[in-house]
Amino acid sequence: MKKIDLGTRFLTEHLNMFTCPICHGTFSQVKNHTLLCAKGHALDVSKQGTMYFLTHKVVSEYDNDRMWHARRILIQQGLFDPILKAINSEMPATPVRLLDIGCGEGTPLHRLENSRQNALDTYIGFDISKRAISLATQQDTKAFFCVADLCDLPFAGQSFDIIMDIFSPSAYEEFERVLKPHGKLLKVIPNENYLGELRRLIYPADSPHYTYSNQKVLSRFKERYPHAKMREIAYQMPLSKELFQQLYLMTPMHWGADSESEQSALNQGLTAISVDVTLLMIEK
Repeated sequence: MKKIDLGTRFLTEHLNMFTCPICHGTFSQVKNHTLLCAKGHALDVSKQGTMYFLTHKVVSEYDNDRMWHARRILIQQGLFDPILKAINSEMPATPVRLLDIGCGEGTPLHRLENSRQNALDTYIGFDISKRAISLATQQDTKAFFCVADLCDLPFAGQSFDIIMDIFSPSAYEEFERVLKPHGKLLKVIPNENYLGELRRLIYPADSPHYTYSNQKVLSRFKERYPHAKMREIAYQMPLSKELFQQLYLMTPMHWGADSESEQSALNQGLTAISVDVTLLMIEK
């Protein structure tokens, strides 16, 4: 079956989960690869089986194929596996409807899908990057992908059991709106030493980029959800020369460096990298 047909079938089977990004009303039908809302707005399914739900133009530094390909290689090699294992452990064994916030090129969601092996799960991933969503559809997955804005989610209220947010910004009011009662938000934020060896390799000790703090994000989350659970996850991943080069490409960490510092970092390389994150969890 062609991707456009697979995407159309998903939308037909889950029509009540989506809302029109123009009027925020319900969709009435899917006809000839087109979503039609009750007020007559029409949105076409792409040839790749995705939907474009943005109503405004977006210019993103993250629309970079090299970065997304590098991210895919590292995650396929296991960069996020302990994080995904922890997320999975917080999910019920029963079927879930899961929304991946800022899903990027889709590999984390696909690996979670493979580890759960639950044919009745429903997965939707979205990102603001059209290139990332295009890459996500290249995987052998039953997940549905779309381009959307996290501050204006094109989903009906109480549609999801789980919201997964790995390193993406948050719009908590929107998250709460689309979560079912007793649904869970599982949000991953980087800690001080996340990719710390790379940060310290690129920048001198007197640079503001030499250190990182998640305190603002953490404080905001705890202020909104004072009874949230937190779980720290820390480990190291060995790096070959090739994987180091991909790691360098996948992160925007080096965007503030001058060319001399970049070249020096690339010449030195790293044999291992630290992953240090906190999994924040709340139940609605």
